[in-house]
Amino acid sequence: MTDEGHVTIRARTEAWESSTLAPWAAKSAETRGRERGATEDTLRTDYQRDRDRIIHSKAFRRLAHKTQVFLAPEGDHYRSRLTHTLEVAQISRTIARALRLNEDLTEAIALGHDLGHTPFGHVGEDALTECLSEVEPRFPGIPTAFKHHEQSVRVVEVLEYEGRGLDLTWEVRDGIGHHGLSTPEPGTAEARVVRLADKIAYVSHDLDDAERAGVLAAADVPPDVVAVLGADHTARLNTMVNDLVAHSDEGVIAMSDAVGGAMLDLRRFLNDNVYVDSTAKRENPKAIRVLRELFFYFLDRPAEMPSEHARDESVPLPVRVCDFLSGMTDRYAIGMFETLFIPRPWAPEHVEDSD
Repeated sequence: MTDEGHVTIRARTEAWESSTLAPWAAKSAETRGRERGATEDTLRTDYQRDRDRIIHSKAFRRLAHKTQVFLAPEGDHYRSRLTHTLEVAQISRTIARALRLNEDLTEAIALGHDLGHTPFGHVGEDALTECLSEVEPRFPGIPTAFKHHEQSVRVVEVLEYEGRGLDLTWEVRDGIGHHGLSTPEPGTAEARVVRLADKIAYVSHDLDDAERAGVLAAADVPPDVVAVLGADHTARLNTMVNDLVAHSDEGVIAMSDAVGGAMLDLRRFLNDNVYVDSTAKRENPKAIRVLRELFFYFLDRPAEMPSEHARDESVPLPVRVCDFLSGMTDRYAIGMFETLFIPRPWAPEHVEDSD
């Protein structure tokens, strides 16, 4: 209530959620809260504020120049990490609305799920994992694997806003940290929607990009996958989204055995023919070299990193180097490599006038 006794817009939204959303949906008024505890907003619920904080963050803006699958593609229509994120958010909201879940929470998790991704896509993640494993004997106790879902949580809790973090609600942080299939199941139905929407988005759009790039032809897709999911991008999305909605209930988010199995088969097909061994991956060794050279350069010269990464000696140095490198866009990492390791033509500082 306001001082005048009128119901605030936020309170009205929370009341609508309580009366309209499914019993197992996460209600904004029932959030487990923030670590620091922010003052209440009269317009926005806590989950709406989380969504807005993510959108206005520097890490979110950098996603526009981070690789999804194809490194620096020649063309305007290939996905970046940002367009992937937006597609996941759209798919997630469609599912959440159909299941009467909290769309604002779902969207916030989807928009934040890849904030910690490295430049050069998953190959960058693999490169930093190799670096951490190599230096662990010198720095006992550091992580020996770089995992982007863990880094995404680190971004929102620590790295954004000059070390203050975004101070998001527990539900959003939980969903971001558990969006991978290899992680423990997240605590809300909304996060479980994002977890599957992420897979629905990338198996469909990565195949679409691979066909556009000429890496694959439509005829290469296994016939049994086509028979279940459909023959084009739109059909695949419609099949998977409708199937998930039809087979989810009471907070259990699931797909049918037939459609879920076909999605996993398509994922394996892409892994074998696009993600690991294809003409699209020819530049991967160069990307790995860029990150390795930068990692060991800054490990030896931490003072040359930005002050927020150089100064906090309570954090192990290799972790701080990974914080710096994982926040880079593809083009920033390449530019930094060129500056540090590629010689430039020499020119005298003073040129004498000719007679």
